Amino acid sequence: MHYSAGDTAWVLVSAALVLFMTPGLAFFYAGMVRSKNVLGMLMQNFATIAVVSLIWVFGAYSLAFGPDWGGAGLIGTLHFFGLAHSSQPVPGYTGAIAQHIPPLAFVVFQMTFAVITPALITGSTADRLRFGPFIVFVALWSVLVYAPIAHWSFDPHGWLYRMGAEDFAGGTVVEINAGAAGLAIAAVVGRRRGWPRSPMPPHNVPLALLGAGILWFGWFGFNAGSALGANTLAAHAFINTNTAGAAGLLGWIAMEKLRGGKSTTLGAASGAVAGLVAITPSCGFVDAVGAGVIGLAAGAICSVAVSAKFRMRLDDSLDVGGVHLVGGVIGMVLIGLFGTAATGGVNGLLYGGGLPLLGHQAVAILACGAYSFGATWVIAKVLDRLVGLRMTPEDELEGMDTALHAESAYDFGGSFLRSLGGGGFRPAE
Repeated sequence: MHYSAGDTAWVLVSAALVLFMTPGLAFFYAGMVRSKNVLGMLMQNFATIAVVSLIWVFGAYSLAFGPDWGGAGLIGTLHFFGLAHSSQPVPGYTGAIAQHIPPLAFVVFQMTFAVITPALITGSTADRLRFGPFIVFVALWSVLVYAPIAHWSFDPHGWLYRMGAEDFAGGTVVEINAGAAGLAIAAVVGRRRGWPRSPMPPHNVPLALLGAGILWFGWFGFNAGSALGANTLAAHAFINTNTAGAAGLLGWIAMEKLRGGKSTTLGAASGAVAGLVAITPSCGFVDAVGAGVIGLAAGAICSVAVSAKFRMRLDDSLDVGGVHLVGGVIGMVLIGLFGTAATGGVNGLLYGGGLPLLGHQAVAILACGAYSFGATWVIAKVLDRLVGLRMTPEDELEGMDTALHAESAYDFGGSFLRSLGGGGFRPAE
């Protein structure tokens, strides 16, 4: 088969961009936690890259994109276990959606999606999750939750794909999946000590803003790369991604201003992420007007939704549910209104389409959200009973960095002591 060099190059570059998002996410989360937990958050995200990369090669990819098992569209077989038969075309991608890239390029591109999704979940349990059980959780979750949902929505043989639900780059597979899972594991692990009575402000907003900027940059690979080619559809996805991110930023800080009188820097970063989350499923199906509305709606609505955790008494530490679950739902639903065949997919209600697309989107949201929440709750509950997911009260008070990793992100104390002992200030070596 002839492969396009341009398409292959674009997909491989996009894979690198998406992989770079996970360190960006690590910085985003690390800036929002207390200083004693910075390395703990970085370690969870970096370790996720390693764990999922191996799980993906040795099974999860085959379950997500292998030949459909039983014909029901629920899960793939282990035909591609260990990347066996890797020269064979990816099943189902024929006709108008035929791929013009080597199958291994598709493998590595989809691997980066599988990496960042469980990394997103770490924001829900920030400050209190033990490292060893976390590794086990990520491995199990990638096989039992991520792979099936990826098969449902991304694989042409998946039941949601065949039904007609539209998800261009991961509204269900990544955003709703991670958001629902984050709420489930947060419910199992329980609230941080002192929450919500004690204030727990972010210790380094510039670090969080840097992380958000890296996420925004990488999101172009996430969304435009999902066109699987250097083509007009990728260009549409690219401009829609930036448009929604910009609108989400403005929507969030405008809502902050209306509700509290101030627009915050962290709000700007969160709003951009919310807009990018919402455009993820829809970037290849809407025009620039639709992208702007979707981003603006996500920024405004998510800024209000993050406060729901206080009413629910559910400590979703870094608002994975309020941003990724709610933003993913917004993006999926609004495809049913703003989808246009002029870009890709089918027309939504506002472009002359009917109700079926909106119904398909609703089914996809409910199915993926319910399965992710339920399966994650079971996995977390079993692990918590067997090995314990949560740090001890003493370790939680001390902080993840020293208690779990025997390190500290900041050596202010050492520098100060050296300055006293040497008759003058000397920087830490």
